[in-house]
This record gives sequence, C-alpha cells and structure tokens, in this order.
Amino acid sequence: MAIVQGQTTSFKKELYQAVHDLSTDTIKMALYTGAASLNLGTTEYTTSNEVVATGYTAGGNTLTGVTVSDANYTAYVNFDNTSWTAALTARCALIYNASKGNKSIAVIDFGSDKTSTTTFLVTMPANTSTTALIRSA
Repeated sequence: MAIVQGQTTSFKKELYQAVHDLSTDTIKMALYTGAASLNLGTTEYTTSNEVVATGYTAGGNTLTGVTVSDANYTAYVNFDNTSWTAALTARCALIYNASKGNKSIAVIDFGSDKTSTTTFLVTMPANTSTTALIRSA
C-alpha cells in the first residue's frame, strides 16, 4: 500500500472526543523506510519498517516548541524543526501522541527517499493558517 499523507482519520475523530491536548501531551515523530505503508488509516505508532540506524532511537524524537494557534477561521499547530545526528535514509514520518497510547496524528510523505550522511533534519513549514503542518478549517 502506498504512503498517504495527511492527518489520520483516527486523529480527526479523537479531536471531537477530546482525546488529544497538543499543548501538554508528548508528541513524537518517528521515521520510516520506503517499505512503510503509513496512510490515513494508521491508528498508532508502529515499529514496522521504522528506520534502524546508529543515532536513531526507536520511537523517534519528541517534538518541541508546540504552538496551537488560530487565524482566518483555521486552527493550526506548529512544532520546532527536529533532527537526528545519524546517517540514515527515510521515506516518511509519523507524528503521534506518546501520552495517549501512541495514537497517530499525521503521516508525512517526504516524496522520495531522503538520505543524510551526518544529520537528518525535518524542517517544519511556516506557522500560519495556510501552511502549518496540522490545521483544521
């Protein structure tokens, strides 16, 4: 199955059930290889096809600098950039809530395999109502 990017369906439902508090919960990003089949039906963090490399810890990084904002009838969330000091190749990422049973939030498709020789950096988009990584209008 192909990688499908976006907010997971379970996350959208769980927002209405008040499961997540992105301001206080521990939000993480895990990296995956091209063999991953992450999609909008992914419900929680999985180790299947997760990157294995020296300098990468299973489960990924805790995202910092979480900012929840709203403007122009859109609520949106931003995170600081995150990086791993490792030589690795990743095709996609999963953002998930470690505080809530590792429930999935969003799948990020890098478009192709991305390889680092020293530091793997994920640069977050601008924190605006039209560009933030996670947003609801």
